[in-house]
Amino acid sequence: MGAMRKALLGAVLAGVMVVGTGAGARAVGGEADLAHHGHLSLWEGRIGVWLASENHGPSDVSGATVRLAFSEPMAGGQELPPSCLWGSDRVVVCRTGELRAAGAVGELALDLRTAASPDEVTVDISTVWMDGVVDRNARNDRHRVLVLATGDPYVF
Repeated sequence: MGAMRKALLGAVLAGVMVVGTGAGARAVGGEADLAHHGHLSLWEGRIGVWLASENHGPSDVSGATVRLAFSEPMAGGQELPPSCLWGSDRVVVCRTGELRAAGAVGELALDLRTAASPDEVTVDISTVWMDGVVDRNARNDRHRVLVLATGDPYVF
C-alpha cells in the first residue's frame, strides 16, 4: 500500500474515532462549514459522480475526507483517482485537499461501473473527517440522493 493511501486510510480511521467521541468533543483546529454539492447520473450500468467541496469558514481546513456510499455494489477492478480509495464494493472515500475558509473549491469526478444494471441507486454523501475542525452545520455536507437510470443529472 502506497504512502498516500496509508495516510488517507489513517485520516479516515481518525475521523471515525473523532466522530465516535460524541457531541461534546472540542476541535483542535477551530470551526468550519463544509458543503458538498454536485450531481449524479446513472445510465447503462454506469454512475457518474461530480462533487464540489467547499468551506464557508470561519477556519481553514487542512484536509477532509468525503464518503460516497452506494446502495448497489460497484464492479470490481476499477481504478480510482489518487485521492480516493475503496472502502468496500459499495463505498468510496476521497480526500478533498486543503479547503480555505471562503476559498477555492475542491472538485472530484468519478465514472464507475455498477456490478449489475440497476434501475436506481441511492448514494449517501457525507464528511467523515475534517482534521480536528468542528462543523456545526452538517446539513450541507450530508446528502442522500436517489438516482434513476435515465442518464439525467440528479443535483444535490
